Formats: sequence, C-alpha cells, structure tokens
Amino acid sequence: MSPACPGANRASGRTITEQFRAFHAKNPHVYRALERMTARQLAAGATRIGLKNLFEDLRRQLPHGIGGLNNNFTALYARQLIAAHPRWASAFELRRRRAA
Repeated sequence: MSPACPGANRASGRTITEQFRAFHAKNPHVYRALERMTARQLAAGATRIGLKNLFEDLRRQLPHGIGGLNNNFTALYARQLIAAHPRWASAFELRRRRAA
C-alpha cells in the first residue's frame, strides 16, 4: 500500500470507505437486513453483537450470496447502525479507525 494513501486498495486505488459507499449504494438491502438482524438479536436479549457473525448469517440466508460483501465493511456497517440507532452503541465494540 502506498504510504501516501493508507487504506487504499492496490487494485482499485480506492479506500475501504470509498469501496463501502459504492457497495452500499448498489446494495441498500444489505444494511436493512443487518438492521433487522441486529434488532432481532437485541429484542431476544443479546447485549453484544458481532457484525462478522451477522455477515456470515446473511451470506447463508441469501440463495446466491452477495458478491462484494467484503469483511472490511463490518466496522463501517457497525458505525452506520450506531449512527442510525444510538441506543445500540453498547452492543458493538468499535476500535479507532486507522485507514480511510
């Protein structure tokens, strides 16, 4: 990776955030599914939620999977869920971002 642009993908030259935004724009149903899955788990009594586990559940639920559902997007989806539902913040463990 270029030191001038940490977090950039060598093949595309785009940052993870840029890749995420493009993916999300084409697949808004992924966010809605993650939102429903989170709400269901919290309603069932969960106090901690792992986005990577939700990603795997989502991959199993969809008949042909979702091309481009990159594990690098989990933190960005968690942040998006928290921004939309601040009361869910304690359910997710976030770390400081190092890359854009």
